[in-house]
Amino acid sequence: MVISGSDWDELVAHARDDAPNECCGYARARDGRVEEVFRADNLRKSPYGYEIDPKSMLAANDLDDEGYEVVVYHSHPKSPAEPSQTDINLAFYPHWRYVIVSLDGEPTVRCWRVEDGRVEEEDVAVER
Repeated sequence: MVISGSDWDELVAHARDDAPNECCGYARARDGRVEEVFRADNLRKSPYGYEIDPKSMLAANDLDDEGYEVVVYHSHPKSPAEPSQTDINLAFYPHWRYVIVSLDGEPTVRCWRVEDGRVEEEDVAVER
């Protein structure tokens, strides 16, 4: 996945803004390149999980229906940018990318594909 420096900064800013709770949102992408990032509301308001608000989930599904690639992101305020078992269980769309922003130490952004419980990391290239 390729992301601009400003979009990477937005992911980290959202994670910091919502800390100590997890943040969440989605992004529109094409050909593996993020084009725009959208913040969503975490209905759980929790440091241990997230639930994207229905309006944002509908918008992400609309992007999918329109032929865009969809990236769902959330933060891990105090743990590494690796999917938890809960994250894996909630990854319902195998063709979507799942990005985790960690604030544990230096901010880290990592990208994952999840299909049938199998987790595979994708590289994240930041264009500055």
